[in-house]
Formats: sequence, structure tokens, C-alpha cells
Amino acid sequence: MSSWIRWHGPAMARLWGFCWLVVGFWRAAVACPTSCKCSASRIWCSDPSPGIVAFPRLEPNSVDPENITEIFIANQKRLEIINEDDVEAYVGLRNLTIVDSGLKFVAHKAFLKNSNLQHINFTRNKLTSLSRKHFRHLDLSELILVGNPFTCSCDIMWIKTLQEAKSSPDTQDLYCLNESSKNIPLANLQIPNCGLPSANLAAPNLTVEEGKSITLSCSVAGDPVPNMYWDVGNLVSKHMNETSHTQGSLRITNISSDDSGKQISCVAENLVGEDQDSVNLTVHFAPTITFLESPTSDHHWCIPFTVKGNPKPALQWFYNGAILNESKYICTKIHVTNHTEYHGCLQLDNPTHMNNGDYTLIAKNEYGKDEKQISAHFMGWPGIDDGANPNYPDVIYEDYGTAANDIGDTTNRSNEIPSTDVTDKTGREHLSVYAVVVIASVVGFCLLVMLFLLKLARHSKFGMKGPASVISNDDDSASPLHHISNGSNTPSSSEGGPDAVIIGMTKIPVIENPQYFGITNSQLKPDTFVQHIKRHNIVLKRELGEGAFGKVFLAECYNLCPEQDKILVAVKTLKDASDNARKDFHREAELLTNLQHEHIVKFYGVCVEGDPLIMVFEYMKHGDLNKFLRAHGPDAVLMAEGNPPTELTQSQMLHIAQQIAAGMVYLASQHFVHRDLATRNCLVGENLLVKIGDFGMSRDVYSTDYYR
Repeated sequence: MSSWIRWHGPAMARLWGFCWLVVGFWRAAVACPTSCKCSASRIWCSDPSPGIVAFPRLEPNSVDPENITEIFIANQKRLEIINEDDVEAYVGLRNLTIVDSGLKFVAHKAFLKNSNLQHINFTRNKLTSLSRKHFRHLDLSELILVGNPFTCSCDIMWIKTLQEAKSSPDTQDLYCLNESSKNIPLANLQIPNCGLPSANLAAPNLTVEEGKSITLSCSVAGDPVPNMYWDVGNLVSKHMNETSHTQGSLRITNISSDDSGKQISCVAENLVGEDQDSVNLTVHFAPTITFLESPTSDHHWCIPFTVKGNPKPALQWFYNGAILNESKYICTKIHVTNHTEYHGCLQLDNPTHMNNGDYTLIAKNEYGKDEKQISAHFMGWPGIDDGANPNYPDVIYEDYGTAANDIGDTTNRSNEIPSTDVTDKTGREHLSVYAVVVIASVVGFCLLVMLFLLKLARHSKFGMKGPASVISNDDDSASPLHHISNGSNTPSSSEGGPDAVIIGMTKIPVIENPQYFGITNSQLKPDTFVQHIKRHNIVLKRELGEGAFGKVFLAECYNLCPEQDKILVAVKTLKDASDNARKDFHREAELLTNLQHEHIVKFYGVCVEGDPLIMVFEYMKHGDLNKFLRAHGPDAVLMAEGNPPTELTQSQMLHIAQQIAAGMVYLASQHFVHRDLATRNCLVGENLLVKIGDFGMSRDVYSTDYYR
């Protein structure tokens, strides 16, 4: 065992690592040519003895040549040639330096596969000529040729042209030997019949319809006589060319819309340099909607789309079959334009359940049109879990107008309240009158019921007693909070019916409002349980506030949701441990268990193991609405220092009101009345989510905030 420990452990691991490092250097050294040194990314050969006679190459199974980024060669008098395949293995090469050596010739295709080359230094070699064809495909930032015995000829005129184009202070002092073996500055070199070529593209109108064909003609001139070729890039359409030394044509057939905006060039090239003439191809084609997805929520709701078309298509949205006229609350936004492709979205500012429906996008230009449809769901209908539309009259209350109109009509009808039936103006007026009468009747009836219930509820702290609910005291048993006997033969029970409401000892029949399509009393099962949460699963974080009932804490609750190990919750503690307070506690738990809506603060359950008694609610990050409104009002923006808060817009405040209204509609559908609806009793969460609730920050939360 001791010997095993001796050859293992951290110290031994470091020793083995050092050994492998030494072996790696040894292998690299063995693979390197004589007079050179090699590393994983560099080769340098500067030892003149014995020197190298050919461009250095690495042995197989040694250092990967693709990782070599720099080669430095100096004092190698016997190195005269760079062949076509000498450098091709070093595809990652960026810097090549050969100085004070005997280099005389570089093959035309020597650097064909070295597209990453940026710096070349051939200082003080034996080069008498150098063709531009070596470097025309490279994006060089530096080419140093000082100290080479160039011969004055047309072959090196491209170097002079390159120097003149740079015209920088660090221009190299280059010379060449004329016929008299006299050194003359390259900048003064004049060679007859040696100049840049020219290209002339005789292009017709390059605006063409998709599927058509077109022919381009080009002529070139120059001395020396240039070669001509076509540069079509990544042209998708089928094409063929016919070229001679000075003339050429390009035939493009069945032109694709994917080629719109692409450049076509005619190039003339000779020893001195090159010239090109280019045109842009424009293709007209009918629109295509390539992408249309369900709405996503960010700062605004967005129905994303992508449309292709040229000329730019006109876009028109339809909502449930009728034209959607845009306004400041709903409008089309184009975020990215890529020549003939447009990426954007239909932006909706705080939509509600009234905006749910089918949205159709039509893109149209002079060559045709395309359309696609998507179903959008922004918010569930109040009181219904599955978001189904109740039997409301077919009147649409919107921030924008829709009308069955021709696609070209963009008249804003934002002040109208149109019907989906737009064929008869008189019919719409009758329908509107009918809707107003029905709504007024419902509101009046609800007010009468509320007033009557308020009067009768004064003698009861919690008003109506709902269906029997229980709090589980342990894992295997449960004790009832209270019961209602639906089987009693008392006069009060026989007069009311299954939907009757018990207030004190009196039973009053309640008629279900069909507009409130939520969970009715008959749907509340008598075996509804209040969830019991173990005290060890609740970890208090910090105090949020205090009221007459007790304190409110931010806490972490474990094993509450199967999707998450723990979640943040708000817990309310009961300070008063009297019997009456405990009864009120149990009744409130029963009440809150049956209130389930996206705009009512979610009640998770209770903890009754010891004292104090605890209620567990969902945690709303931004606290009560009153403080939130003050923090984002005009006064707060003016008085803030540093990064001022953003003032709420009118549409955002309307969105807040819509959410509170949706929660109140749900309470009304359950025949509940909130006795203290105020901004201090509404809570704000992420993404401006508002819910009705009361943490008891300003009053006794157990004094019945809801009653029937």
C-alpha cells in the first residue's frame, strides 16, 4: 500500500505532467528540420550552419502544421525556391518572414491555400521579379520587398502601382536595375506599353422579373493585353459565359428571387493590375410570408413575421376576418430589412382577452400576394380557466377599429366600436343599443344585490359560509373548519335551492348571472381541502410589514410545487392566539382556497403546527400598487437622483386597471364583494402583473376583505 501511495497523488501527477511536457518538446525538436526550432505554433530557422536548402516541412505525426501561425527564416543562403506545395500545409499561417537569404523564385500558386496570410517580409533576398498573381487572392496588410535586385520590367510595375495607392509616409525605398545595370527608384520607373487595363460592362436595365432571362456584355482593353473573366459571386440562377481576350458575354436564365441585390462584375487583368466594372441585379417578385408565429411577450406583445417581396409589399392585418386598422395601441413594426426580406411584428400594447382571436397577414405588391393566419391568445376570459369565450354579444370593445373593407383602405377607425357583422349599419346600431340595455340591467341588479348583502352581513364577521373545507392536521387525518347542511328540511333550506347563500341563520336565493361564467357555488365541492404546509418547509427571509393581525414575512417554501424545489412566498402570521382569532383564521383560509384566478393573489395554504398560525401566499416582487404608482409617477421621476424610475404610460396604467377589473369580474361571478378595494390592497409582480389581495399592511386582514 505504501508503494502505491508513493507513485500516486498530487506530487506524482505534477511529475508525470512535467515528463509529458519534456517528451512533447523532444518530439517537436526531432520533427524539426536541421537549423530550425519548432513549437506548437511557430517555426524559426536562423542558424546559417549547416542551414536549410528547402522550405521547412514538419515530419508526419509531429506538430500539426495547421496550428503554425508564424514562420521565420533568416541567414539561409541556400534557400532559393518556394514551390507550389511547400506552404500549402500551413493553412493557419499569418506571418511569413524570409530575410537575408538566397530566395530567387516564388511559384505562382505557392500561397493559394494560405488565405490567412497577413504579413509577408522578403527583405534582402535575390528576387529579380515577382508576379502579382502570387498575392491577388490575399488580404495583405504588409508586403516588404526592400533590398531585392529587381529588374526594371513590366512584371514589377504592379509593385509601383501598389506603392502609389498606399501613399503612406512609410513607403518602402524600392529600386530596380535598368538595362545599364543602374539602380533607379521604382517610383520613377516608366515602361512603355505597360499600364493598367480597363473593363466596360455594357449592361441593360438589370431590373428583371423573377423567372425571366438576361444577357450581359463586357469589353476589356489594355497593354499588355488583359485577360477577362466574370465574377458572379454566389449567384443561384443558372448562368453560362462566353469570353475571348477582349470580349465576353454572360447569359443568366430563369432568374431566382434569391439573386436580387447581388453584384455581377466583369474583370480585366494583366501584369500591372486589374480593373472591374460591376452592376447590381434587381429581381421583382411576388410577396411570400416565410414566417408567422404565435405572439410572444416582451415589453410589448409581438406577433412576429418575415415577408419577402420586391417591390416592397404592402402589409395589411385582419382580425377575425375584418380589416384591422392600426393605431398607437396596435401597429406594424419592421425591425430588420435585408434588401427584399422584412422582419417585424404586429405590436400590441397591453392586449387583453378581448384581443384573443385569429390574426391574418396579407402581403401584396403588383406581382401578387400571399397570406397566412395565426391564432393569438393573450389572456384568459375572466372566470374561465380554459380561456373560452362566453356567450357575450358580438360587440368588440377595442383600442383599435376593424372593418370589412378593401385591403387598400387604411382609414383609422380607432374611435368606433364595430361589430363582426359589418354588412348592415342599422343592425349594428340596434345591436349596440341592445348591448347597452343588457349591461345596464346587469349592473343595476348587481348593485341591488350588493346593497342587500351589505345590510345583512353587518352581524357576521365573515358573511357567507361557503362549502365545507378542511385543514389537514397531519398526513393521515383532517378536521373540518365548518359545514353547511344541504340536506336540512328547515324552511330556510327548502326555499332557496342548491345555489342559495347562507348569511347568519337566513338563506337567500341567489340567481347565477350568465355573464359571470366562472366557477359557481354548485361547482365548489364539499370536500375542498385547505393545503397544510409543514412548518419545517417554511424558511423566513426578512420582514415585509406588520399590521394589527401580525407580521408579514418573505420566506422560502420547500416542496410546495412539483416543478420547483423551493419558491419565494409571503407568509402572514397570526399575533392574536384567541379562539375567535383562530376561528377567523380558519374561515379566511376556507374562503381564500376557493378563490382561484390569475388576478387574485394565489393562496397556497396554512401552517397550524404550533404558534403562530401562518397563511402562505404567492410573493409579488414589487409590493403594493399604491407605492408602485407613487414610485413611477411624475413626482418620483422629477425628484429622483441617479437613474430615475420610468414614468408609467397611459397604456400601462390602463393595463393595470384592466387586470384589476378582470379580478373584480371574477369575484362578482363568485358572488363576492371586496370590502376594501384600494391600491394598497393590490400587489404588483413581474412584467406589470397586478393581482387583488391584502397583506394587512394598513388594516386587519382578518376582518373579512371579501364577503358574500
